[in-house]
Amino acid sequence: MNSNILENNLIKLRALEPSDIDVLYSWENNTNNWLISSTITPFSRTVLEQYIQNSHEDIYSAKQLRLIIVDKLRENKVLGAIDLFDFDPINKRAGVGILIDPLECGKGYGFLALEQLKTYCFQILQLHQLYANILLDNTASIALFEKCEFEKTGCKKEWICSHYAWIDELFYQCIKK
Repeated sequence: MNSNILENNLIKLRALEPSDIDVLYSWENNTNNWLISSTITPFSRTVLEQYIQNSHEDIYSAKQLRLIIVDKLRENKVLGAIDLFDFDPINKRAGVGILIDPLECGKGYGFLALEQLKTYCFQILQLHQLYANILLDNTASIALFEKCEFEKTGCKKEWICSHYAWIDELFYQCIKK
């Protein structure tokens, strides 16, 4: 058994490093990701470099945390990122977002990362609950969060405007047991 709460036998969640700039730049500027991140303009390398430089800021002051998901069996190959956002220490909750590199999707890494993050949040940060906002047509994310014991507790009708139509956004919660 691994004593590091941010890793298991296959993956590790780690802080952002300067060497992550290229992959972060490609993810943040991929227009396919913009709908779920409410982004409408590209990020410059300079802005992302500053973001990485400031990522050491404590979650209690920054109210967010991004961790990189790496494959321990493949020389710490970067697989994706998992984020905590809207961190609320008073009400002991945070939002969760996850991005798995398209070349690594469907291999179970999202499940492993989300389970490790849940353990970290409930044991170390002492949160009471995590939540996720998932677009109705994002069946892969719905399946992932449901597999990780998140429960659908609401639906925001026509919440997101895509170029083609209005999309409902589902609200999922995982409350500490």
